[in-house]
Amino acid sequence: MQEQAIKKLVIVGGGTAGWMSAALTSKLLAGTLNIELVESDAIGTVGVGEATIPPIQVFNDLAGVDEQAFLRDTKATIKLAIEFQNWGAVGDRYLHGFGYIGRKVGAVAFQHVYLKGLAEGNAGPLSDYSLNNTAARANRFNRLPGIGGTPLAGISYAYHFDAGLYAKFLRGMSEAQGVTRREGRIDEVLLDPESGNVTALRMDDGGEVSGDFFIDCSGFNSLVFNKTLGVEFEDWSEWLLCNRALAVPSGSVPESLRPYTQSIAHGAGWQWRIPLQHRTGNGHVFSDEFMSEDEAAGILLGNLEGEALKDPLSIRFTPGCRKKLWHKNCVALGLASGFIEPLESTSIHLIQIGITNLLKVFPTLGDNSAKEREYNRRMRYEYQAIRDFIILHYHLTEREDTPFWKHVKHMGVPEALQQKMAAFEEAGHLYRVDEELFTEVGWLQVMLGQGLRPRSYNALADTLSSAEVRDYLQNLKTIFAATVNKLQPYDEFIKSCAA
Repeated sequence: MQEQAIKKLVIVGGGTAGWMSAALTSKLLAGTLNIELVESDAIGTVGVGEATIPPIQVFNDLAGVDEQAFLRDTKATIKLAIEFQNWGAVGDRYLHGFGYIGRKVGAVAFQHVYLKGLAEGNAGPLSDYSLNNTAARANRFNRLPGIGGTPLAGISYAYHFDAGLYAKFLRGMSEAQGVTRREGRIDEVLLDPESGNVTALRMDDGGEVSGDFFIDCSGFNSLVFNKTLGVEFEDWSEWLLCNRALAVPSGSVPESLRPYTQSIAHGAGWQWRIPLQHRTGNGHVFSDEFMSEDEAAGILLGNLEGEALKDPLSIRFTPGCRKKLWHKNCVALGLASGFIEPLESTSIHLIQIGITNLLKVFPTLGDNSAKEREYNRRMRYEYQAIRDFIILHYHLTEREDTPFWKHVKHMGVPEALQQKMAAFEEAGHLYRVDEELFTEVGWLQVMLGQGLRPRSYNALADTLSSAEVRDYLQNLKTIFAATVNKLQPYDEFIKSCAA
């Protein structure tokens, strides 16, 4: 085994993807692997992926990140949910909160208890039965592992942070753990003429960086996977029409400091607002088939809560994923592997699962074909499952007020998504396949939030009387409201993060 072990890992590109890869591999494979990361200060990164989901805590824990130092150094804030405005209909809003919704009663899943209560006029808004959503609306937060005196779990949270500062933070950790950083541009990727494997990177100064295995984190450029290995890209534009984004930071104002991301739908796409300690991240994702860049910029700049700190950055992209994420002796991560718009804050998560799944099947110098097949199966499924959840937000709408919304409402969607929507609409049935990222709770919040009301609920719910359902729902609401009332005001907690 030792003779077959990978001795040298080369990471092509820095940014969030590169330094996340370096930080985790250097921590978990300490002392067994030589790691070199190649990047150029002259090549910028996209760097607008500033919102995350709770699994980022798992990554940070595995990488040995100190949370207080991380919150301080990345100007981070706490995120409890995403608020969606104008998605089901203009003027609508709902929260997709982290954590759980309610609690099952015996064998009866909570959504069926809730749907019975809703049908009988004994249920309020779904967010009343979410601790996270109750806290988000109240602008309160504390780390809370559980609710005392009950079997209910506590608050689940993620972060908003400055992606550039996060990469810098992880770089410091990585270099302290022995990672070597090589500055410079890559002129050519060298391949073995017989196997087709990558052997080295030829630098602009004539030097070479050789390795046994490579991770392509070179962004949309995809220097190894696209330009050298020619791995095919699968375009998902038929379902995800947005192909442009404008991003701009704005100054912080008191009303912008919220414990959730905002996603505000406009005429041909949507706008994000991400509050950090020192500024707010803003962007407008749109389809250039239905809206010009000038119009998109006008909408974005006209909907800032603070003063714009620079001119908008224009980003072009094609939604989709490479047909293989591991090819030869190379894995692609981040934008080099594919791109799904950040509507549910999955961009950084896809980097995270890419590197953690690689570590689960870490290659050797020998035959890796079985590992490669399993990695590709797993990662392709992750991308496709997230894709379908994003498509759901567009397709499940009542809007026909613009050509864009009329198109997405009536377009065909992937079969797996059709089935999930049909199962819920028929009888409130929710299911999760192969540990896909978004759980039943996520699907429930989006589908109900955007107006998909099931025709019936599971018969098991009728084993509960109307009074039992009413009292149970009221009890949950009371517990969550009382718990949140004891939490710290959100702005006070964030001030403590800067210390």
